[in-house]
Amino acid sequence: MRRRVLALATLLLITGCTPRGDRGTEPNPGPTSSDVAVGRSTGALTVDGQQRTYRVYRPADLTGPAPLVLVLHGAAGTGRQAEESYGWDAEADSGKFLAVFPDGVRRTWNVDPDCCGEAAAQNVDDIGFLTRLAGSFGGLVDQKRIYATGISNGAMMSYRLACDTKVFAAIAPVSGTMINKCAGPAPLSILAIHGTADRTIPYNGGPGKRDNEGAGARRPAKIDGPAIPALMATWRSVDGCPAPQSTTAGSVTTSTATCPSDRTIELITIAGAGHQWPGGREAPIAQKALGLDAPSTALQATPTIWKFFADHPRG
Repeated sequence: MRRRVLALATLLLITGCTPRGDRGTEPNPGPTSSDVAVGRSTGALTVDGQQRTYRVYRPADLTGPAPLVLVLHGAAGTGRQAEESYGWDAEADSGKFLAVFPDGVRRTWNVDPDCCGEAAAQNVDDIGFLTRLAGSFGGLVDQKRIYATGISNGAMMSYRLACDTKVFAAIAPVSGTMINKCAGPAPLSILAIHGTADRTIPYNGGPGKRDNEGAGARRPAKIDGPAIPALMATWRSVDGCPAPQSTTAGSVTTSTATCPSDRTIELITIAGAGHQWPGGREAPIAQKALGLDAPSTALQATPTIWKFFADHPRG
């Protein structure tokens, strides 16, 4: 039992968020058309013989075809936790889009054999789940305006979606890096948000404080990625972009490359910020008990990400 508690605590430090149970969220059948309930609802679909669950938020006056945003929780998080922590329901109301909050297997996403947790250990088909889910809402969703964002392990999963699918017009990883193989990705727009004091996924690259032996571990969590600016340079090469232009306001530096076909590769760097969702909900008890980083107040990540998505449909 003690080992299980320690393993959960380790994953909590990877996620940068507060654990919350999913009591009272028994799944409904997955969508087969645009008939999605107004407000919050839950669903499930079976992929590779495994039942996968998710949450959906539909604004009251939403009509299709509308944008869709997948919000991917970090390790040890859940779809419910992501929905309650980062403010996407309110943003969906103002932006008129469908917000979807999938659940990883055992609260993790299969990014690579080295990461993370049970999803990686079991080689779970998260690509199949997330692409099928994104295409499940019929005429309610504009297929040229499907986006993915996430934090930590969820951010890493968004990079894998960018590498292994052609579904998404843009991604927005927060406090994440790319460790998966990425041969011949399709060009797309990317907004990355990262703090310079992130010890879990270091801004300057290399292993973080929770790095383990990866695929050789029972619950792999080996994260040893490139420096974030170098990762953005890789994606600028994919998109055929020029060198970025940078501006700084207080502790926030924004480096933007305007690329062909109206794509953009952008990095927002927050000086002194740790492993967290900027502008997210505070959780002082968990932050103190588990050594989690407090959300930065220098930036509101959710509206910043939505504006970026709204400006970048798939061409």
